[in-house]
Amino acid sequence: MQRIVGEEVDIVLVHKYRSGVLHRFDLYYYDIMIHGTNQRIGYIDLRVGHSEHLYYLGNIGYRIFEEYRGHYYAYKACLIVFDVAKKIGLSYLIITCDPSNVGSKKTLEKLNGTFLGVKRVPMSHVLFMQGDKYKCIYRFDL
Repeated sequence: MQRIVGEEVDIVLVHKYRSGVLHRFDLYYYDIMIHGTNQRIGYIDLRVGHSEHLYYLGNIGYRIFEEYRGHYYAYKACLIVFDVAKKIGLSYLIITCDPSNVGSKKTLEKLNGTFLGVKRVPMSHVLFMQGDKYKCIYRFDL
């Protein structure tokens, strides 16, 4: 397993695969670990590419387990993934969150992206079908 070391958190590549039938993109799925340990505190994934589908889904998705929240671990893991994305050749990333997700909004603001607005998810998008009607959309130039 590939481990990318950060200052307070590390990310460990769990798997990489080609996702989707209609919306093809490479997906890198990482566990987020407390630096230098095998203590898993969440996960983060990088979706490589740019499309209307990924505009609403985002290039990065993450989750920090509840007992580990409040330490900026998602922010720190995103910074590591930004470097991975640069090395892959991406020039920018889109990250989205639910408008009611205060924690994610704070993380995205701390990452200092450009807020593109709250956008209505198209009815044909899988997120809409899962109940997500709106997304806050941020752009991060690498």
